[in-house]
Amino acid sequence: MEQDKTMVKKRLIWFVGLTFVITWIIFAQIPLRGLTYGTGVTIYIAMAAMFVPTLGNILTRLITGEGFGNMMLRPNFKGHLKEYLLVFFGPTALLLFSIAFYFLVVPGSFDPDLTVLQQAAANTGGRFSAQTLLLITILQIIIIGPVVNIIPTLGEELGWRAYLLPKLRELMSGRGALVVTGIIWGLWHAPIIALGHNYGTAYAGFPWLGILAMIWFCIGLGVIEGYMTLKLNSVIPAAMIHSTVNAGAGLAVLLAKSGYNPLLGPTIAGIIGGLPFMAVAVWLLIKTGNRGKETVL
Repeated sequence: MEQDKTMVKKRLIWFVGLTFVITWIIFAQIPLRGLTYGTGVTIYIAMAAMFVPTLGNILTRLITGEGFGNMMLRPNFKGHLKEYLLVFFGPTALLLFSIAFYFLVVPGSFDPDLTVLQQAAANTGGRFSAQTLLLITILQIIIIGPVVNIIPTLGEELGWRAYLLPKLRELMSGRGALVVTGIIWGLWHAPIIALGHNYGTAYAGFPWLGILAMIWFCIGLGVIEGYMTLKLNSVIPAAMIHSTVNAGAGLAVLLAKSGYNPLLGPTIAGIIGGLPFMAVAVWLLIKTGNRGKETVL
């Protein structure tokens, strides 16, 4: 038994080490090349980094001789139609609720004139109004959000939810594994947060408060994704949830006045904007048993 745990720890060290080092080398190309994050080739650099957790999974299995059993790629649709309907539509509903929640808490941040969308509508030559563009955006998130980004989100989830989470679950309680996975996932983002991802660079406490906010966000979202991964023994639900979140990430910004504090919101990566996601995560943690790998969800 102790020998088995030692091997699990060894694999965890290999996976986390490889994933962090390779990703951070990729992220480092942005400042080393004098590039500005969020423009031009940096978008592709960030996208490439999303596949590194899968690479870490594969390399760790090869290095430690683990093999490729149970990659958690089977969707396991049979008998789980209700769960997949929840995975398809639930995150979008929670995303929209979170945006509404932020603007109720911080009403001064809401832009009733939809200035950003008005500018976008002007670029269409009058074919669409700002309200129509908002409706189209929301419908796109609802209809294609769970699948439009699923390839790059699988790149991450095959590492975090399909490898790291099950391994941690062999060493600690189900609750602990869900939370620790989120913490590690958040820390993995540290270099790109320091480059301005999600929060920019102009906030007080840059970049440390941004890194902490990202860890907080990743714990909440990671618990939700991890819970569904374990419940359905598949990484597909996590990739779908992650895809929805990425698809709808910018919606709140379209509705906000300039000058908001990105650490608080309006996006769900902010402390206030993300509170509904954290509330769901806490509820799922309560539902999760507190034993180890025999945890029943």
